Amino acid sequence: MKVLLINGSPKKEGCTYTALKEVADELERNGVETEIFHIGTAPVKGCMGCGYCAKTGNHQCVYNDDTLNEAILKAKDADGFVFGSPVHYASASGAITSFLDRLFYAGYPMAHKPGAAVVSCRRGGATAALDQLNKYFTIAQMPVVSSNYWNMVHGNTPEEVCQDKEGLQTMRILGRNMAWMLKCIEAGKNNGVAVPEAEAKVKTNYIR
Repeated sequence: MKVLLINGSPKKEGCTYTALKEVADELERNGVETEIFHIGTAPVKGCMGCGYCAKTGNHQCVYNDDTLNEAILKAKDADGFVFGSPVHYASASGAITSFLDRLFYAGYPMAHKPGAAVVSCRRGGATAALDQLNKYFTIAQMPVVSSNYWNMVHGNTPEEVCQDKEGLQTMRILGRNMAWMLKCIEAGKNNGVAVPEAEAKVKTNYIR
């Protein structure tokens, strides 16, 4: 079992990374392989809905000048996901927002793979950013993994995040819960529990 943790901060080893590392360490302690993937500092284009990704055999995006296509390939081998972001103006970072818009639109089957989001902020706006990120899971049939508090840490530097003892505990419990859910899913598969039957998407337009 493997969990891919996406770092949506421009800082490779900043506050968001500190939170993700706490989750990853707990997953590793529970026998789950992890990889923290940094989306980088290059500009991330937004999705233009061209549909190119649906025409390829590997769900690759038409834009190939950032790290998204690399992440799509890594996602194929992942059993669960954690998306991390700093809070910018009470929202997830612009980079990870564009990144996730394209990742989920690309059509790679994320369904039934557990997902979680974590956010890092100096002081406020964390719950709004967390709500934004969680919506990606709930439109893609992904079980949402929770902790004993909302998945956030506070601090303006990695050292300050390490002083947020409650935040770090939240990250550890999140990792533990993710490992437990992955093991439950694996046990179900081994005992003949199939994923729910798929239905073709029904779309209703309100203006006709």
